Amino acid sequence: MLSFDLLVFFSLAYVAFLFAIAYFAETRARARTGWLRSPAIYTLSLSIYCTAWTFYGAVGYAARSGLEYLTIYLGPSLVMVGWWLILRKLVRVGRAQRVTSIADLVSSRFGKSTALGVLVTVIAVAASTPYIALQLQSIALSFAVFAGEGAGIAGSEAQLWTTAFWSGVGLTLFIVLFGTRNLDSSERHHGIVMAIAVEAVVKLVALCAVGIFVVWGIGGGLAATLDRIDASPIARWDQPGGRWLGLTFLSAAAFLSLPRMFQVLVVENDGDERNLATASWAFPAYVMAMSLFVVPIAVMGLERLPGANADLYVLTLPLSEGRQGLALAAFLGGFSSATSMIIVATIALATMVSNHIALPLWLRARPRGAVVSGDVRGAVLLSRRLSVGAVMALGYLYFRLTSGGAALAAIGLISFVGAVQVLPAMIGGLYWRGASRIGAAAGLTVGALLWAWCLLLPSLTGILHPDVLSEGPFGLTWMRPQALFGIEGLDPLMHATLWSLLLNTATFLTVSLFSFPTPLERLQGAQFVNVFDRAVGGARLGPGETGAEDLLIMAQRILGPDDAQLFFARAAARQGKDGYLPDVTPDFLTALERELAGSVGAATAHAMVGQMVQGAAVTVEDLIAVADEAAQIMEYSARLEAKSAEQEQTARALRQANEKLTRLGLQKDAFLSQISHELRTPMTSIRSFSEILKGGVDGADAIRFAGIIEEESRRLTRLLDDLLDLSVLENGQVELRRQSGTLAEVIDRALASAGGEGGLAIDRRRGEEGLLLQTDLDRLAQVFINLVSNARKYCDADAPVLRIRVGRSGGRAHVDFIDNGTGIARENQAVIFEKFARLGDASRAGSAGLGLAICREVMDRLGGGIAYLPGQGGAAFRVTLPPPGTGLDEAAQEGAVNRAARVVV
Repeated sequence: MLSFDLLVFFSLAYVAFLFAIAYFAETRARARTGWLRSPAIYTLSLSIYCTAWTFYGAVGYAARSGLEYLTIYLGPSLVMVGWWLILRKLVRVGRAQRVTSIADLVSSRFGKSTALGVLVTVIAVAASTPYIALQLQSIALSFAVFAGEGAGIAGSEAQLWTTAFWSGVGLTLFIVLFGTRNLDSSERHHGIVMAIAVEAVVKLVALCAVGIFVVWGIGGGLAATLDRIDASPIARWDQPGGRWLGLTFLSAAAFLSLPRMFQVLVVENDGDERNLATASWAFPAYVMAMSLFVVPIAVMGLERLPGANADLYVLTLPLSEGRQGLALAAFLGGFSSATSMIIVATIALATMVSNHIALPLWLRARPRGAVVSGDVRGAVLLSRRLSVGAVMALGYLYFRLTSGGAALAAIGLISFVGAVQVLPAMIGGLYWRGASRIGAAAGLTVGALLWAWCLLLPSLTGILHPDVLSEGPFGLTWMRPQALFGIEGLDPLMHATLWSLLLNTATFLTVSLFSFPTPLERLQGAQFVNVFDRAVGGARLGPGETGAEDLLIMAQRILGPDDAQLFFARAAARQGKDGYLPDVTPDFLTALERELAGSVGAATAHAMVGQMVQGAAVTVEDLIAVADEAAQIMEYSARLEAKSAEQEQTARALRQANEKLTRLGLQKDAFLSQISHELRTPMTSIRSFSEILKGGVDGADAIRFAGIIEEESRRLTRLLDDLLDLSVLENGQVELRRQSGTLAEVIDRALASAGGEGGLAIDRRRGEEGLLLQTDLDRLAQVFINLVSNARKYCDADAPVLRIRVGRSGGRAHVDFIDNGTGIARENQAVIFEKFARLGDASRAGSAGLGLAICREVMDRLGGGIAYLPGQGGAAFRVTLPPPGTGLDEAAQEGAVNRAARVVV
């Protein structure tokens, strides 16, 4: 028999293999590899439904209950075959609303209610806890088998607990590394999904290998195996029809409601409905293959290993025949089944706990709200990592409380009944616009309490006194957990399912009918129910008084600087504006809220944006004043609003263009006046001192006067050089020279040329500056020199510091120059690159203020760009470097396009 240490080695090697797969997929995802989003990967990820219950427990289920195990596969197969009815709408809503979990879906549907999100999260965690315990139990039992102690029901409790504990610790580390390493606005985990897809193949191959061995290795072939099945009690059809229908419905409902299934079905789906179309036939085929050898293995196990734990026949049959290698493959298959379920379920639950419980509490603890809340991104990641550990700990605690003695199938069905309590609110929210938040909350509460009383608590050893089960609490026999209202004789599972779902649905419908949805709920309801109608708009916030720069600062804390800046830049481009600051319109606020929802959930995102816009907690009355009674009115209003918004945007653009022209006109006059002054002053000095020299002076004065003439001549030459340089650049007459060098060398040249006066400290990271450049390095250095010089002259901090940072955004490298001063006023940011613009005290600059205009022209010619970067505290400029391999002729053409796009209407 394989030693325990060798088994641990193979387990760790397998986990390391999954680490490598996940890391590879994460790397390829950043490169936008298309096959990671293929229907095949999506279908294999759905195999997360087939857990250790399927791999081990289905055989045990068949040995105890015959063909009833097929109901666990039949329900999900029916859901997938009929994907057009429910799944298609779920995926479309998930993509439109950027939902991150099933709690986020319910919360968003019913007015983006934080309280409802908390309720669904608590139910999901409670329902998933037994299922996680099941997986830990299966891992512990499989180790016990190889330790020589698992042929019966279990090994020693202490060893099982130890194995389960360390398995949970290892899985927690894996999930933290690959499930909570980054905060993605799409909330997709390509590395995890790819690892699950590989595990799907592993467990299918392992189970089929054991089945083939059982049928042809020890069963005597297909005919002999079929004869054994016919003679076995398993083949008898003595199952009650009602229980079959009930279990089929339960498995179908759980397939939609389990947090882990919602994660892979909806959240991990990139919105391509072709994935569903493929999975509609491929997933039923997969589960059919998984169930193909269940009955033969169960029959042979009953025959060869009477009295052994039927849940472990997949392992014990190969071991009893001395097939160590096959047993090891079966062990890894079961290990895959258990670990993949724990990974996805824990990620889904941690996201829900973080978004709907931890983060709202964290934000509420800060009196000034989201504006100065600090690094929200870090808080979200930390809360998710802590939630992973907490969820895993709950699963282990349940395993300890139940002593690991229950059959795997029984534990799995307990979780199914708890998870499906969300179904009435979810389905009602998708198809009934009259469903209300109060009704959903009431139904969920009633259903969850009945499930906990009738099924969950009785499954925990020592929690309920035996007298409570037999006589009810306080002698109230009608409240007996397994005989509510005096109805006896029902199977405990069907009894709990019937009462919990029946009263859940009835409460939901009744309370919704007697309550009235708020305006926000009704608009969200219209958006969910009519998700395929593009004309229906969502509930939107008004622009209020908040500026785009404040919103950018908040978004950077959640999405990260690069993603936030890219989102804002694209929004500005759609509005026809340059730079990173779009107009704060209702459409923009809606898009921003959905982008943030992908990271922190719909309810939290709505509250944060609302607080920024309104300056206080958002009420429904503040958000919208009218309800929509009919879809026709909404569609007509949406069309009118779209036209009005378009006209308003055009008028705003014209006003801004007029204001810009007015400012430029004034600045042009000031520029001409300054140029006259800059030209007249040195010319006057040169003429005056030349006349003095002509009159005759002594040697010392002659040298001094000649020096003044020389300095004024240089000053005049610099001014003329700037004017000529700008003219040459604008007319395209500049000659560029391709050179090779590193970015660090160019920055070194710029810092040396800009001089050391002024007390400006430089903060740079040379390790980031090793980028190889092939462009006109002299011109690029000219741009850097100007930016460093401006920071030296204009930074008004007590201890001026210039940070130089290298990064990437949109596939292009960039260099940011950020000082710690007060920055540039918002109203001046739009004109700082214009050739007539001149900000601040002109005497401080000592030039005509052409530097930034020249910088822009140079970067256009090089094929790069320069922009002011708002929301960084001080003055910040981003220089986008030319892409590698771009010819200077191509860059010049691209620069011409950029200049044409800046023509003022």
